[in-house]
Amino acid sequence: MKQFRIEVAYNGQAKFYNIQALGNQHYEIYTDEENIGTIQLDKKNHDHCESIACELDMPLLNAIRDQIQFHEEWMPRH
Repeated sequence: MKQFRIEVAYNGQAKFYNIQALGNQHYEIYTDEENIGTIQLDKKNHDHCESIACELDMPLLNAIRDQIQFHEEWMPRH
């Protein structure tokens, strides 16, 4: 299982999250203090994701999704 760290800008502050790839586009999100939940990404529809036991608001969840996709190089090239 691959682990990496992302930085997300949210409400004018930088937040850091640890990410663990679980396979099948599932990623566990956690901080140094606690487990936040799991997100499942859709490789065919980059704007779609589902959270599992994750109580983050949508703008933050979308920012985390974007950073995971960027790390995994899923973002479409322009």
